[in-house]
Amino acid sequence: MNHIDFKGKTVIMRVDFNVPLDDNFKITDDTRITSAIPTIKAILEKGASVILMSHLGRPLKKLKEDGSINVKKFTLKHIIPVLSEHLGQEVAFIDDCLGEEAKKKSEQIKAGEVVLLENTRFYPGEEKGDKDMAQKLADLGDIYINDAFGTAHRAHASTAVIAQFFTKENKGFGYLMDSELENAKKVTDNPERPFTAIIGGAKVSDKMLLLERLSEIADNVIIGGGMAYTFMKAKGGKTGNSLVEDDRIELAKKLLDAGKGATFHLPEDSSCADAFSNDAKRATHNSMEIPDGWMGLDIGPEAIKQFSEVILKSKTILWNGPMGVFEMSHFAQGTKSVAEKVAEATKNGAYSLVGGGDSVAAVTQMELADDVSFVSTGGGAMLELLEGKDLPGVAAIRD
Repeated sequence: MNHIDFKGKTVIMRVDFNVPLDDNFKITDDTRITSAIPTIKAILEKGASVILMSHLGRPLKKLKEDGSINVKKFTLKHIIPVLSEHLGQEVAFIDDCLGEEAKKKSEQIKAGEVVLLENTRFYPGEEKGDKDMAQKLADLGDIYINDAFGTAHRAHASTAVIAQFFTKENKGFGYLMDSELENAKKVTDNPERPFTAIIGGAKVSDKMLLLERLSEIADNVIIGGGMAYTFMKAKGGKTGNSLVEDDRIELAKKLLDAGKGATFHLPEDSSCADAFSNDAKRATHNSMEIPDGWMGLDIGPEAIKQFSEVILKSKTILWNGPMGVFEMSHFAQGTKSVAEKVAEATKNGAYSLVGGGDSVAAVTQMELADDVSFVSTGGGAMLELLEGKDLPGVAAIRD
């Protein structure tokens, strides 16, 4: 956005304030809000006013029993106190996006003022990428800034379609979006080697395209989490009651047998339980020999040593997905150990990118977020970018 003259202009800015709330509608993690603050402040300092728009949750998928929107649960009004505090000034709120109040305020807003519009997903046109809705949102500002990396993979009215109503001179990325794209390049474009990707989570199917791409561009792919047992079964192992996607076994075989690019590292042993519970009986088993009635819920001590050696020899590290059911204290050690080793490798000079909700949660909980090179705010967006896809929210600005 550095090419834009903001003085005296009104900026309509897409942010990602889709933050977690507790039962009392208090924000439990304000990372996405704090990440947008530098862009907002920079625009204000250049003499502009700012109208912010965002979504929160999926209100049209979770209607009340009478078929109406649950405004109390999904209103962005919950964001105002924390946003105002971080900005150091009062933020006005408009309980609408497209109506007369929004239009009137956009004409009256003064330089230095900030307004937050109501949840864009209260309108069906948002997720449908409706052109008329995008036009009405565009009419509220002179300049469009997209700083919502977390929704850049959605071709929605406020994230992509709106950009067509602004000239190249009057649209751009915010600092967060720009930083996300630049950091992703460090992994995808000529990474310093060895390049190690650590991929976890429950299912191979969720990360199929990512694994295929990493098998070609990475030197090492470490597999943890529930998805590891699909690979174990593909190798002929006994997986007991562990999570296995039988319809992905052939894909797992194909990746393991590719013979090109990456070396795949599977956990030598697993921390197992006789039930999916933190209070279940626990035992450590070879990951290829898990008895019936037992399930792998975390990587074991030998796997931790095995993975640590690979991580510490790496110069570029991508981490997406936990090593086990880290929400349960008895099965969190693998994820914690990986987080610590990624931080240690970073301290020793490696570049590390952490993306994906659970991985980000892990480094945040362990207070290691400042000890890795970059923590991405986008789960699905980062995945699709690493898979090599064009993100609609990005393409709309560049086109």
